[in-house]
Amino acid sequence: MEANIIYCGDNTEVLRRDILDNSIDLIYADPPFFSNKHYEIIWNDGYELRSFEDRWKGGIQNYVAWMEPRLRECHRILKNTGSMYLHCDWHANAHLRILMDKIFGEKLFRDSIVWHYSGWNKKNKYNFNSRHDTILFYAKTKEQIFHSYARPWASKEEYVKIRKQKLRRDPKTKREYVLSDAGGGKRVMRFIEDAMKIGAYVDDVWDIDKLNNSAKEALGYPTQKPEALLELIITASSDSFSVVLDPFCGCGTSIAVAHKLGRRWIGIDVSPTACKLMAKRMRSIGAKGIKMIGMPRTIEELKALQPFEFQNWVFEKLHGRVNPRKVGDYGIDGWIELDVPTQVKQSEDVGRNVVDNFETAIRRMNKRKGVIVALSFGKGAYEEVARVKNEEGLEIKLKTVTEILKET
Repeated sequence: MEANIIYCGDNTEVLRRDILDNSIDLIYADPPFFSNKHYEIIWNDGYELRSFEDRWKGGIQNYVAWMEPRLRECHRILKNTGSMYLHCDWHANAHLRILMDKIFGEKLFRDSIVWHYSGWNKKNKYNFNSRHDTILFYAKTKEQIFHSYARPWASKEEYVKIRKQKLRRDPKTKREYVLSDAGGGKRVMRFIEDAMKIGAYVDDVWDIDKLNNSAKEALGYPTQKPEALLELIITASSDSFSVVLDPFCGCGTSIAVAHKLGRRWIGIDVSPTACKLMAKRMRSIGAKGIKMIGMPRTIEELKALQPFEFQNWVFEKLHGRVNPRKVGDYGIDGWIELDVPTQVKQSEDVGRNVVDNFETAIRRMNKRKGVIVALSFGKGAYEEVARVKNEEGLEIKLKTVTEILKET
């Protein structure tokens, strides 16, 4: 299976078109949660805006119906030795568990992993504070790859504390031990030196903190997961040179960790902005020969983009930056050439009224120049640009997407 590829597009279409049956060793999927949240962020470099809705009109059944074909494709492409980890939260985990049982089979359910993280707790009237996500773990068959492994104990004091037993010493051998429950009411001696060598086997509750804004690996992506979380999954359910696929790849944490662990990888995301971030991240950790497939390159593809993705594309091509403000921005979507105000319209035949409004905006900003980008402009727009230049000295440039494509 060819790997080290970033696909831009709807994951259902990409999986059906490009990924063969029984070709993937491990899938980690972190889909949009059914949480009715709206995210708007600025990437750390300040040049690209990522705005996306985690909102599903029509309720939970529509969400499940949206997820089902994607999960069926994931099942199809897994090898018999493969596994899938599906990341979800309390909004839909019960519904997704039933759906995964239907697709993979109840007997191939392996774990419901609890990812527990810290946070600021508050007094609630009806419920406890929510401090965990659920990761559903399924195998394709009983032949699955799985490596149960242990973390080294930091010290014998940590071991004793976790075991909640008093440290003792064998009078004959002088070896330190604790008494542990062996089942059936029996107690056995667990020698500290042996326990320290073995370590603590990882269970299904993982205490790993979420990323904060000051974390070294944080990229400003609102649902970015810590690398430590993916290290556990990839180490447990893949081997060297296995192919790891993430169909909702976002900022690329899963593929970055896979690369660091010596695995091959495939990332898929519908957002061109996210795909560019992935590529940048992978290059920063030394990944070579990265292939990017499906990035928009034609007028028709650009027309099909979400408005914010179209806006991001324009400012990237013009080496500009997006305006972070959504309210009170005077209709200015960003700037090019450091400080030239720019407005972006994903429309055909943009007319005089748009230019009129833009003139007002740049006057308020005490600017004498501005740029409007659109798919095309009408005669009235060009006439107004000429008038305002002759009468008021305002220099407004009208730039089409066709011109940008030719220039880049």
